[in-house]
Amino acid sequence: MRLDLTVPPDATILLLESEPIMRAALHDALESAGYLVITAGELGEAIDRLAETPADLLITNPYVSNMPGRVAADYLRTKQHGLPVLLVAGFLEDERIEIQNSVEAFYTFPKPFCRDELIAKVKEVLQLVRRRA
Repeated sequence: MRLDLTVPPDATILLLESEPIMRAALHDALESAGYLVITAGELGEAIDRLAETPADLLITNPYVSNMPGRVAADYLRTKQHGLPVLLVAGFLEDERIEIQNSVEAFYTFPKPFCRDELIAKVKEVLQLVRRRA
């Protein structure tokens, strides 16, 4: 299945990233692609942001707020049912990626990456989610 990655961005992204420099870099990259990006540095802040503005996609990493990113993502999904998640991680073993991707609307994306690769992956995930809806 070939995805059309030229669809104009029209999504709100909740970016949960505890590292300020990485959060700023990801925010700038996503915003420059036309996404509305809501940032949070920890889970409590993400809960508040999600209560204010529903998101089309959550982007997070393996560890936030002193807990696994997967746990934080699952908790946020209790606040917004079906919230798709893109986990950006440096070292995921193949088996772990398969387990993560087997959960509905949960995707992984390996580091390192360039801006264009990130934007392409976000577009791909959003298209997949919209097709399933």
